[in-house]
Amino acid sequence: MKNLLLLSLLALLVLSSKDIMAQEVKKLTFDEVIKLAEEQSPNALIAKHRFRASYWEYRSYQAQYLPSLTLSGSTPDFSNGLTKVYDSGTDQYIYTPKNTISTMGTLSLSQNIGLTGTVISLSSDLTLYKDIALKLPINYISDPAYIHITQPIRQFNTLKWQKKIEPVKYNAAKKTYLSNIEGVHMSAVMNFFSLALAQINKQIAEMNYSNADTLFRIAKGRYQLGTIAEDELLQMQLSWLNAETSRKQADMNLRDREIRLRSFLGYNENVRIELILPNEIPDLQVDMKEVLDLALQNNPDILNQQINVLNAQSNEAQAKASKGLNASLSASLGYSQQAENVNAAYNNLSNSQLVSMHFVLPILDWGLAKGRYQMAKSSLELAQVQAKQALVDFQQNLFLDVEQFNLQKNQVEIAAKSDTVAMKRYEVTKQRFLIGKIAVLDLNDADSRKDENKRAYVQSLQDYWSYFFNIRSLTLFDFINRKPIETDYEKLLR
Repeated sequence: MKNLLLLSLLALLVLSSKDIMAQEVKKLTFDEVIKLAEEQSPNALIAKHRFRASYWEYRSYQAQYLPSLTLSGSTPDFSNGLTKVYDSGTDQYIYTPKNTISTMGTLSLSQNIGLTGTVISLSSDLTLYKDIALKLPINYISDPAYIHITQPIRQFNTLKWQKKIEPVKYNAAKKTYLSNIEGVHMSAVMNFFSLALAQINKQIAEMNYSNADTLFRIAKGRYQLGTIAEDELLQMQLSWLNAETSRKQADMNLRDREIRLRSFLGYNENVRIELILPNEIPDLQVDMKEVLDLALQNNPDILNQQINVLNAQSNEAQAKASKGLNASLSASLGYSQQAENVNAAYNNLSNSQLVSMHFVLPILDWGLAKGRYQMAKSSLELAQVQAKQALVDFQQNLFLDVEQFNLQKNQVEIAAKSDTVAMKRYEVTKQRFLIGKIAVLDLNDADSRKDENKRAYVQSLQDYWSYFFNIRSLTLFDFINRKPIETDYEKLLR
């Protein structure tokens, strides 16, 4: 029984050691976390697939301007019943039995002309027709080649407006992708410093517990010697208990923040992360006018406002076109023939022409078309006002963001100095307490100040980099290397 218990314990230890060894510890710097977030985080992959969708939408628009080759037809086309025909002998329509079967095929090459809305096509078709009721042989009807032109008159030109809107949309999609990646960077900053602060809190908690334990032991000795009162001893004991609670809470918070960063970077549970805080920040100040010019040129929100106005203009043009006369002119020119065999159907071809004009003219619609036009016109005016207001708000918020960023370097320097001073003060206060020169309340105050300033320093680093990547997101410009933020869009589509 003892041997079985020993073997079980040994197996448990081996399995535990394997689990520990299976976990890979990654020590990551700030720059490495930013790079990993850009390359493999789920948020970056989402941004990539959204850009792909926009790309194929733009490609679909471009395809409308390219020639299209289509094959269409019907086989079989069977009809059995009565059909209405004109009888010239009686000068009236009569119904006669109809029992036919036919097969038709058409090969057509079409081209859209966006400027005018014209559609030009070159087609060839062949129809096989047999009247079963009359027991006639198969009749072949051919149109070997004919050109067909359709020209809208006073109609809404969809292609014309798409040519204005779609390139702007695609440009906005490219810049939106870059802006989304900068958003990934900002999320990386938040997750990095959230875990970094948890690590700092863990270190603080461990150090505070060690100090509290030491001081509590010293305090018990002094109390036995009668050099301190009981309330001071109890205060030290309370500090020791609070330090133990804080240590456990810091450990739980550390694990929670590590799980969040690990998930954000796309790592599994077998990876443990330890962060290395950045020691330096760039000596950088940005110019408001430069930032504004870059933002107006590159920011996707500005382009999206332009798109909203263009869509509203398109809707107004469509509503306006539907108010009055709408017509279309169709014309075709080619050759045709019919015969009882295929070869004969392509010999001795006859000229074939067709011209037709179709029109729609509303006479009485009770103000329906006018109402739609007024609604579209009002929507356009609203879109224009919203675009102007959005631009004003954008400029004001940008001014505040620039001011905030330019303050951050000084804030980091002050926080770093305060952290150093607070740590030095604590060490001095601790030594004075150990020789009995000051009370425990002064020591606790120095301890709290030390912890607060350490956390404030980490927070100031987070604020700096958050504002930094926010400015990059708004301008799509790298102010450190002095160049626009770019990417290989072709690589994103692979």
